[in-house]
Amino acid sequence: MGNIRPTYIKRVAIDLVKKYPEMFTDDFDHNKAAVTNLTDITNIKMRNRVAGYVTRFRQHYEA
Repeated sequence: MGNIRPTYIKRVAIDLVKKYPEMFTDDFDHNKAAVTNLTDITNIKMRNRVAGYVTRFRQHYEA
């Protein structure tokens, strides 16, 4: 079984990828920095979850 993420994490991540497709790659650390720069998320755990979903989204759905 995989992780089931809340819809707000998915919504924020997919919106970021659609608005800024050139800012994100398949690298989690790069995406983590990009999420920090593009959003006002202050909670580290939330930022990591969004960056992780962006990474997974780029690897699987846009490949």
